[in-house]
Amino acid sequence: MAKEKHEKVKEEVKNEEVNSESGCAGSCEGCAGCEPTLDPETVIQILDSRNKELEEKYIRLQAEYLNFKTRTQGEVSRMLMYEGESFIKEMLVIKDNLERAVMMDDNDLSDEVSKYLSGFKMILGALTGLFDKYEVREVDCLGKEFDPHFEEAVLTEHDENKPENVVLEILTKGYTYKDKLIRPAMVKVNK
Repeated sequence: MAKEKHEKVKEEVKNEEVNSESGCAGSCEGCAGCEPTLDPETVIQILDSRNKELEEKYIRLQAEYLNFKTRTQGEVSRMLMYEGESFIKEMLVIKDNLERAVMMDDNDLSDEVSKYLSGFKMILGALTGLFDKYEVREVDCLGKEFDPHFEEAVLTEHDENKPENVVLEILTKGYTYKDKLIRPAMVKVNK
């Protein structure tokens, strides 16, 4: 490849040189006595322009590579940061079901069912601790102003005792994973 570039530069030099005696550009056929003379200044100018062109191309390629590298590293770090997101979303369904089971009234149950219920409470506690460890947090919105970035209003109700646009009830809990919302809270809002 370097040999081809060298030949190309030689050809450019030949094409630009003019033999002062015959007026030939050095590329004529049949001009046996025509041999191009090399003007050192012309050769230097051609090589300098070619060198500048290659330097600019090199600088552009280097900049493109650095941009690509930075962009790729950013994408990879984001992917690694949220790598467990799909697994956590599936585990949230299990947590929701455990919370529903734990909400049963412990007083009206037989001893055997109460034992199961206490086991569910232990499992739910362990799962909640695991979520805390991996920075999975509930969206805290009950009694606060409705925020469409973290909540979805599925019902509205009018309560004169509460301010307007305040969350009255959480129907399904919302969660964030690290700093990213992975499930919005489904809420009832005061209108």
